[in-house]
Amino acid sequence: MRKYSLILVLFFPLLVPAQQNILTLEEAIGTALQNNYNILMARNDSASFSLDRSYVFAAFLPRLNGTAQKVWNTNAQKQELPNGTKRDTSGIKSNNLQASLNLNWTLFDGLRMFATRDRIIELERLGGLNVKNQVVTTVADIINSYFNIVQAKLQLKAIDEQISINEERVKLADRKFSVGLGAKPELLQAKVDLNAQRAARLRQLTFIEQVKQQLNQLMAIDIKTSYDVIDSIPINTGLQFGDLQNNIANTNPSLLAARKNIDIANIVVRERKADYFPILNFNSAYNFNRLENKVVINNFTPLFNRNLGFNYGFSVSVPLFNNFNTRRLVEQAKLDVRFQELSFKNQLSLIDVALSNAFKTYELEKKSLALEEENISLARENVTIALERFRQGVSTYLELREAQISLEQANSRLIAARYNTKLAETELLRLKGELVR
Repeated sequence: MRKYSLILVLFFPLLVPAQQNILTLEEAIGTALQNNYNILMARNDSASFSLDRSYVFAAFLPRLNGTAQKVWNTNAQKQELPNGTKRDTSGIKSNNLQASLNLNWTLFDGLRMFATRDRIIELERLGGLNVKNQVVTTVADIINSYFNIVQAKLQLKAIDEQISINEERVKLADRKFSVGLGAKPELLQAKVDLNAQRAARLRQLTFIEQVKQQLNQLMAIDIKTSYDVIDSIPINTGLQFGDLQNNIANTNPSLLAARKNIDIANIVVRERKADYFPILNFNSAYNFNRLENKVVINNFTPLFNRNLGFNYGFSVSVPLFNNFNTRRLVEQAKLDVRFQELSFKNQLSLIDVALSNAFKTYELEKKSLALEEENISLARENVTIALERFRQGVSTYLELREAQISLEQANSRLIAARYNTKLAETELLRLKGELVR
């Protein structure tokens, strides 16, 4: 006995099925915020704007360029002078070294450099808003996908409840048939219904694995990762339309991004208008030139010559006429401002409609949920009574089956109502921009 007890102790953990870890909604959201590809791409774009922002001061700095050049020459020269002198020499070698530093500093360009600085700063802010918008969208997708798994899990429990009832039906029908109080068709129908529920359970298990893979893709983890989820759908029933609609233009990320595009378009107008003004530059250069001749045939040609020079000055470029191109670009920029303003108003209108519709859906689903929560209690009580009457032989299996179908439908409606209410709640918070702080 001791030997068998030791074996049982050693191998008992292997006989207990491993329990899957519970993945909470907060953990799913946290994983998605770190790994989701759409968020990572939005952050990459924002990082690009931030990089430009870190160099925005460079617009006010001068430009300094250095150049250097060295040339080796081998020449053949032939000369005939007026006094009859002739010179004919080949293989004359020389080299020339040139170097310079050139500085150009724009002192005034119609304030374009200031407008460019402001545009880059606003682009960085736009990048942050785009990241927040993507984060809000992804969090909403995570919530919907997560509770889709919970919904499927609740539906699986409802199927298990039906299987339990059908197993009891089979037992009762078999007992009645064996003692001659029941007909075989009742037993066969009970077994058919039981097998149908078992098949539905297999389909539901497959569906749960499929929706888990969808959530895994949103979290950017291995799609084969397995876990369990909670078995309830919490709902916030206290959302008010007035609170959601109030100040939505300053909380909805897409509206904030649309408004930022208006600001950027206005800055572009300032940049275009800068072309109307003259440009004042400060210019300076330091030059070095050295020439070495190995042989000369002209006595006035130096064997060695070096020049060093430093110069500076100012230059002004005044736009007089450029085929009205500046005017055209300014008008185009103004049209873009108008387009961005219309786009903002259109987006605001769309969000107002979406918010109103989502809130109506939210209110409808809350009412439906209250009704279905009452119905499920009635349906369960009805099945209990029908099962007891069938056990006592005072009702037929058709009455029990009808009560079963009512319970099955009530369960499906209740689960759907709870999930749809959660979807509406999530959509309202997404439109408000309050899914993330």
